[in-house]
Amino acid sequence: MASMNRRDFIGLAAGAALAGCNATAVASRNKSAGRILYGACRSSVEDVAAMRELGYDFWEWGAGPAFDPAKDDAWWKRQKEKIAQRPLPLRSCNGFIPGKFRLTGPKASHGPALDYAEKVLRRADEIGVQTIVLGSGGARNVPKDFVKADPKAVEKGMGQFVDFCKALAKRVADLKTVQVVIEPLRPKESNLVNFVWQGKEIVDEVASPRLRLLADIFHMIEGGETADSIVKAGGALLKHCHIATKGPRLYPGANDTEVFLPYFAALKRIGYIGGVSCECGWGKKGELKKNLATALETMKGLEERA
Repeated sequence: MASMNRRDFIGLAAGAALAGCNATAVASRNKSAGRILYGACRSSVEDVAAMRELGYDFWEWGAGPAFDPAKDDAWWKRQKEKIAQRPLPLRSCNGFIPGKFRLTGPKASHGPALDYAEKVLRRADEIGVQTIVLGSGGARNVPKDFVKADPKAVEKGMGQFVDFCKALAKRVADLKTVQVVIEPLRPKESNLVNFVWQGKEIVDEVASPRLRLLADIFHMIEGGETADSIVKAGGALLKHCHIATKGPRLYPGANDTEVFLPYFAALKRIGYIGGVSCECGWGKKGELKKNLATALETMKGLEERA
């Protein structure tokens, strides 16, 4: 093995330090906060800087652009440095499994999806990301033609989805930080796993610490699911939340916010201290910072009133 000169050693040490910054920042916020952590799905350096200035705790990004399994280790080394240099920790990522993979239906092929997902999770774990969101309606939805042809298609699809979750949990059982969180999606967007209680059933069946649950308050409201599902899930299983206003799916505070209050009360009841991330539209382009401030103020106000 070739010897490492001082310059190479310094460069390697600096890269490792940068890669550890995100994990340290996330852990620090989790330990010191003892409260709900607030974030938003934004990606640019400018947006994340504005979020830090306003008092947000973290940012959320897409799993694909963050960890792209098709990219080599040299790319990943550079990517880690870029993520570590952001002014807030990357705590969660969405958009886990691309629609090109089939998790359900007669053409389901779990092997390629598992390879993709495992690499995403290993890279995420390496930098201390807490949650990877398994919504991925395009990949998990049972194909419509299959549903029409077989009255038990959705039931079979659920079995396939559970099998995928079990296989993935087994592959990444050795990871330390990151958890996959199942995101129930409203019936308008998915024909599989529409409610938090359904997600809980899957998590209970898989029985792995690598698989946990997400509650998306927007999807819950749109699907008519009450806040009681959050209470039944409990703080041990519920590890992440998304939020947006009903209807136009905008930032909290854009319109009626009273509808959110029972959900925040439920989070308070279970002692929830995970993330609540705004996954939503932000209105006019020039008003982003103002609307980010409104969203954070609204969410903190709801937490105080709950």
